[in-house]
Amino acid sequence: MNYDAVLLPLAIILLLSKFLSKLGAKFGLPNVVGMLLAGVLIGFVQYIPNQQIITAPAMEGLGFLAKIGVILIMFSAGLCTDLESIKEVGKPAVFITLAGVIVPMGLGLLVALSFSMSGNFLTDLFYGVILTATSVSVTVATLKELGKLNSKVGNTIITAAILDDIIGVVVLSVAVSLNSNKSGNADFVKVIFLTLAFFVCAVIFGFIIKKIFIWLSNTFPHHRLIPIYSLAVCFFFSYASERFFGVADITGAFVAGLVLSGSKETHYVDRRSDIMTYMIFSPVFFANIGITTKFSGINSNIILFGTLFILAGILGKIIGCAGTSLICKFGARDSLKVGVGMMARAEVALVCAQKGVDAGIIKSDIMPFILIMIILSSFATPIILKALYKKETVK
Repeated sequence: MNYDAVLLPLAIILLLSKFLSKLGAKFGLPNVVGMLLAGVLIGFVQYIPNQQIITAPAMEGLGFLAKIGVILIMFSAGLCTDLESIKEVGKPAVFITLAGVIVPMGLGLLVALSFSMSGNFLTDLFYGVILTATSVSVTVATLKELGKLNSKVGNTIITAAILDDIIGVVVLSVAVSLNSNKSGNADFVKVIFLTLAFFVCAVIFGFIIKKIFIWLSNTFPHHRLIPIYSLAVCFFFSYASERFFGVADITGAFVAGLVLSGSKETHYVDRRSDIMTYMIFSPVFFANIGITTKFSGINSNIILFGTLFILAGILGKIIGCAGTSLICKFGARDSLKVGVGMMARAEVALVCAQKGVDAGIIKSDIMPFILIMIILSSFATPIILKALYKKETVK
């Protein structure tokens, strides 16, 4: 591959992603949407006769950068996970999380089965797996604006979202592993065993690594070698998880982030790695999804499926999380706030879907609808939350 084939597309992606992200921010949309739209627009260049921008060598190079990007995104997600907050909220958040995973996953599975998307149960289940992820960046920003972030509702949403991502990533890994081992019950047992073995080894090595990083933090506070070694841990966990345990590389990256989270240098590491991730790798990952999204295979059946899939994703979170909140003795309005706060989707849903496409489990036809779900939920979440709190204030 000629490396110079990537340079022009890379320049266009960075310029257009930043412009559209800034534009989207004015409408309350997360940066992810701008990056995706940049990719969709750049993707149309492929249909220009004799164009020399989006070529096969260029796509190969962008695909490589995108794979690094998704690992760094999941590392950052793990790094920003505050495991201590789980203890503060306790059992209600655990039950809300489980309902927020099971209900949308079940609805997604039912929609896929109803349309006979594949004739393969595992593939249909994966459509449900995509709907388990929650992104509360929009919710957090809204609750901050309203001064309700540290309320019972705010803490519950954040904690449930943390657990939600952990469970979602584990379910994703099991689904991807099962897809690559289709010989029956023996393989299912093997996949579960290897997945458990990975987490046991991750806990043991994670404990040792955590101690080493505490020593490094005390000896070299805010030194650049700490984020450099952190990235080394991220890449090693990603490699080991997939190579030795058959667990998705993004799970390894996420667990590496969890291992290094909660220390006094966590924010420093996140800031430093964030600069690299969001300057190059993250825009390329999201733009690459947009570029590779195909609209040619969309027909009336796919549109109907996609519409019901989006409804399953949005309503599944609201029904599952709000209903369980009621059972956990939250008030009716607070329960609805939790449900609405949990319905937003962004990068983790995209990562899950793209991993399924790359693994050959699902078709790329679903990607435009995930983009629509992200935009709809990003718009609706702050509007509904503000309305709920406004009614409360008026009373």
